[in-house]
Amino acid sequence: MKILHTADWHLGKKLDHFSRLEEQRAVLDEICEIADREQVDAVIVAGDLFDQINPSVEAIDLLYKSLKKLAKNGHRPVVGIAGNHDSPDRIEAPVPLARECGIVLTGYPNSHPTPFSLDSGLSITQADEGFVELKIPGINFPLRLILTPYANEIRLKKFLGTENPETELRTVLQQTWRNLADKYCDPLGVNILMAHLFLINKSGEKPEEPEDEKPILTVGGAQEIFTENLPPQVQYVALGHLHRPQVIEHTACPVVYSGSPLAYSMSEAGQEKFVFILEAEPQKPISWVKIPLISGKKLHRKTFDSIQETIHWLQENPNTLVELTFVSDQFMTAEERKLIMEAHEGIITLIPRINNPDSLQFQTLDIDLSRDISELFTDYFRYKQGQEPNDRIMNLLKEVLAEDEE
Repeated sequence: MKILHTADWHLGKKLDHFSRLEEQRAVLDEICEIADREQVDAVIVAGDLFDQINPSVEAIDLLYKSLKKLAKNGHRPVVGIAGNHDSPDRIEAPVPLARECGIVLTGYPNSHPTPFSLDSGLSITQADEGFVELKIPGINFPLRLILTPYANEIRLKKFLGTENPETELRTVLQQTWRNLADKYCDPLGVNILMAHLFLINKSGEKPEEPEDEKPILTVGGAQEIFTENLPPQVQYVALGHLHRPQVIEHTACPVVYSGSPLAYSMSEAGQEKFVFILEAEPQKPISWVKIPLISGKKLHRKTFDSIQETIHWLQENPNTLVELTFVSDQFMTAEERKLIMEAHEGIITLIPRINNPDSLQFQTLDIDLSRDISELFTDYFRYKQGQEPNDRIMNLLKEVLAEDEE
């Protein structure tokens, strides 16, 4: 059995004001092409399908079309869970229609998938709260998945049945997982756990979350689940939330964050993105390979001290998104800023940095109060921040001035 593991699609996500929807469409097409080329038998998506609880119509349309394409008209199961960016109810909203395509979506840790059987031979043969067993066409053994979507504190209390989840989360998750594994995960099938949470070695360091990522809920520090809590029957743990692909070391079975398919923050600049392809069969260790993803714009953090060098590099790297720092001995002029911004369409942020700002303080001692208030504010902002105020700040100033006049 071949299985494709992916996660953290974040459909609808923007980088600053730049839409990534076309890049997302391209990379999901690439994932579909990889699934077909590698002839995978199942696809698992470990959470954060959307970037917002209320995604755009375009993001919803892209998700449904991509899942349907991956499912190959009900011949290949696709199983997805909710992440911390997702609304569980929205993830489960299309379930009645999705299962007709062989798609299984669960939003809550105690969601109970509804059994189905398709003409293709694909079926759910057993299901429970947080568990599904699938019979896949052409495969003579089942795929079992223990499913743990992300849960906030309210859902945790409901799921755990306790008012003190911070003291019992690890214990209850371990017991829940092991009960399901003992009941359903015998050696005659492939047994996988899929979750959207922090999972680390007990003695290991907490993995770093990407910039601008919503942090996993801190519940008394107990949000970090340990590898020792995993049931011994599990052959592979498919994780979502961390955007950098990584394999947790020193574990009884592979414990893998597949990472996001695109670089979504500047902290991910330079990262290579992958999907993981698993080779699995009962009673044997699961092997895996990483297949690189090439779609999407590259993210760069660049620093220059010459306008000419800056413009030259920008013109040589047009199809990118850039966080640009410009270092100089003087404040950047409006003309210099204009030259840089006009040289490239993908500048996310332009950060002027003064080498020795203290030496420029004397320039602000003489203030001509007869000048326009907007000019005075611009001078002050430039002095305090080392850069020009952007349009949003200037528009806010205009609103304040307008209210004062009223």
